[in-house]
Amino acid sequence: MTGVRFPEGFQLERLRREHSRRRFQSGEGKVDEWLATLALQHQTKHLSVTKLLLDENREVAGYYTLATGQVDFGELPGQMAKGLPRRRLPVAVLAWLGVATSYQGRGLGQLLLAQALRDCWEAGRTFAFVAVILDCINDAAKAFYRHWDFEEVPGHPYRLFLSAKKLDAMMS
Repeated sequence: MTGVRFPEGFQLERLRREHSRRRFQSGEGKVDEWLATLALQHQTKHLSVTKLLLDENREVAGYYTLATGQVDFGELPGQMAKGLPRRRLPVAVLAWLGVATSYQGRGLGQLLLAQALRDCWEAGRTFAFVAVILDCINDAAKAFYRHWDFEEVPGHPYRLFLSAKKLDAMMS
């Protein structure tokens, strides 16, 4: 994966106050509420970064939020933990991803995920991490991410990870 091309007329922008985030509706209340009420606050506090995909009318067609975090060495699967220090380890966190109902089924979710992973990979050139980790909101979300080679964190069926090695391989 060398770059993500969004449909003509669509633009990816970092969240700003003037964006119409309260009108966004994905069909998942928690996803909508995050964007409307907390995303800008968290970004202002340097806790996360949210990027919006804007359509030709500058309405939010989709978004994703990235952050950093840590996981305990013991939470990682054995094959991934092999050779790593026994302590809390850095991870990239895909905190949120949503697509407006009017754009669902058009592949924008895949494009947003691809761009989010690209952003993580590029950040990984400067700030190292062992995996991209996320928490699924439901079974449909889990199936979507599993299609992208995310694996379950042992003992946490809705927490998935993609190792930094797999991410590197995807970007080559």
